[in-house]
Amino acid sequence: MASKRPHDDTFDTPSASKKPRKGFSVGPANLPDGTHLRKVQKIKKDLIHKAKLKRSYAKLKGRELDSNTTTSAEAPSEEPASLELHPARQAMLNAPEEPPQETTISISGGTGDQRRPRSRKPKPIPFQKEAREAQKRKEEAQARQEAYEESSRLRQQKLEERERFRRAMAKARTGGRNGQRKLGRESQVLLERVRRVVGE
Repeated sequence: MASKRPHDDTFDTPSASKKPRKGFSVGPANLPDGTHLRKVQKIKKDLIHKAKLKRSYAKLKGRELDSNTTTSAEAPSEEPASLELHPARQAMLNAPEEPPQETTISISGGTGDQRRPRSRKPKPIPFQKEAREAQKRKEEAQARQEAYEESSRLRQQKLEERERFRRAMAKARTGGRNGQRKLGRESQVLLERVRRVVGE
C-alpha cells in the first residue's frame, strides 16, 4: 500500500521536521524489578531535581541582576535593610550597663564563689547484666562443688568407719585358743556402735 500524503499545514511547520525528544536514561534499560532498578530510578530523580534547582537558581539570579541594575540607576542613596537592628538587640543596647561582677555566673548555675559538685549518673558499664548473671552462676557452681565435696567426704568417712567396724567384729568373732568367741572385744565394738547411734 502506498503511504498517505501528509496534511499541508503540518508539512510547513518546523516542529514536524524535528523528532520528539525522549527523556534521558540512567543505567541499563533491562533491569529487573528490585533494588538495582530502584537505585537507578532514585539517581534519575536526583539528577532531574538538581537540574530544576539549577534552572530556577539561574532564573532568580538573572532577575536579581536585572532588578539590581534598575534599582541602582533609580535610587543609589537608599540604605540596605540589613543595617537595621532587631528590636530586642536595640533594647539591649539602649539599656544602662550593669557592673560585670554581678553578671558573671559559673557554669554550674551559682555565682563564681560558690561551687557545688555536680552529681552525675554512674557511667554505664557494658554487659553489666551479663556479668552479674555470670557471677551468680559462678557462685552457684562453687556452692554445688563445695556441697559435693562435703557429701563425698562424709560418705568416705562412713565407709571407712563401717570397714573398721567390720574388721573389728571379724577379729572379735574369731575363736581364741580353744575356739570360743572373744566377748570382751565384741562388747567394746558393740558399745561403740550403740554410742554412735545414740549420739545421732
